Amino acid sequence: MYELAIMDGSVFIDGKFIKKNVYIKDGLISAITDKHLDATEYYIAKNRLVIPGIIDPHVHFNLDLGKIHSADDFYSGSVTAAYGGVTTFIDFLEPVSNRKDLIKAFKKRQVEANNSVIDYKFHATLKNPKGNLDEITDEMKKSGITSVKLFTTYSDSNRRTFDAEIRKLLKLSVEKDFLILAHIENDDLINLNPLFKIKDLLKSRSTVSETTEALKLARFAKETGGHLYMVHLSSGLTLQNLVKDFGDILGVNFYIESCPHYFSLSADLLDRDDGYLYTLAPPLRTTEEAELLNKLIDHVNTIGTDHCPFYMEEKNKKFLKDLPLGIGSIEHSFNIMYSLFQDKIIDKMTKNVAKIHNLYPQKGVIQVGSDADMFIYDKTVESKISDDHSSCDYSVYKDKLVLGKVESTISRGKFIVKKSKFIGGHGEFLN
Repeated sequence: MYELAIMDGSVFIDGKFIKKNVYIKDGLISAITDKHLDATEYYIAKNRLVIPGIIDPHVHFNLDLGKIHSADDFYSGSVTAAYGGVTTFIDFLEPVSNRKDLIKAFKKRQVEANNSVIDYKFHATLKNPKGNLDEITDEMKKSGITSVKLFTTYSDSNRRTFDAEIRKLLKLSVEKDFLILAHIENDDLINLNPLFKIKDLLKSRSTVSETTEALKLARFAKETGGHLYMVHLSSGLTLQNLVKDFGDILGVNFYIESCPHYFSLSADLLDRDDGYLYTLAPPLRTTEEAELLNKLIDHVNTIGTDHCPFYMEEKNKKFLKDLPLGIGSIEHSFNIMYSLFQDKIIDKMTKNVAKIHNLYPQKGVIQVGSDADMFIYDKTVESKISDDHSSCDYSVYKDKLVLGKVESTISRGKFIVKKSKFIGGHGEFLN
């Protein structure tokens, strides 16, 4: 007897939708068939899409900036994620520069994430490490963490990792089999003029800063063979240059992540009276750069949200130096991207993420033996985004027209959201 049967839906398998019934037992997918088998509960998904659960590889829940935190903690963030079809996310440990602090950061984050309603994993994070990379990466792997993030900027807060250490990390990533995530901007080209206002954000963090640094790190990856993953690529110009000069390593040992806002929003929003709501790093780019990014979508490996919202009051400041950079989007990421790219976006938010971040085939696919993570999507409706279950008091996507709606979300065989109603759940740490 199966515990749950998803009946008569169009199931996404091997890149296409096939009408099948999916049977679930003990948290796993147990059968995919045309047959009608006995089950305790049946969910009729006729005229609906059955899609592997979204894996968001880039979120910032309960991000501690000292005086303020990002608006969503692990509970509210995971709830709003589940409303968007997300069944797994990967957050970050606090930045560290040595092994002892990594252990503390890992334990602290485990406690903070304990009330997540969906499954989760962590990236380690570095800040200006010096001479102890072997110790840090060994401890990271011991804790079940298979990826580590570095910054090529933020020297003002001592978070920058310099070129010599980046090269060593890339060599270690081959030797010890882990992935390096990099926030890529040229620190020398970042302008933190304290008098810069909202409209000056593109002067502060230019496309040239991203592109030049991305090309440099791509060269490092090619020379070392290291495993490099560029987070939140923001500009079509950056991607165009990477394809031109390093197309042979893209998707091989250099992976590209971008975010829904870079495809669907532009820097014109910064000119509005409430332009402060649209500030983040790297910033939204010009309309032309966004259009080019859309054209080059085939070269993007994964979609992450960089979900990091702050309250309106915290962002409503005159000068850039006084406001936190970040927006929220996890609940609407699939809506936005599916409306733009239809079926071709699905693997970039599921299977590709699982493979690159060491979760495949447990996650990312609908196949027998995999975790029963999936969501039911009603493609027949076209509507404006209104509801948002984040703790944040605004959404950059409010009133945006999208195709389809997440109807239900299932994590390890249990409904987290059912027919748009939150049921509840308890996520597990994945190592």
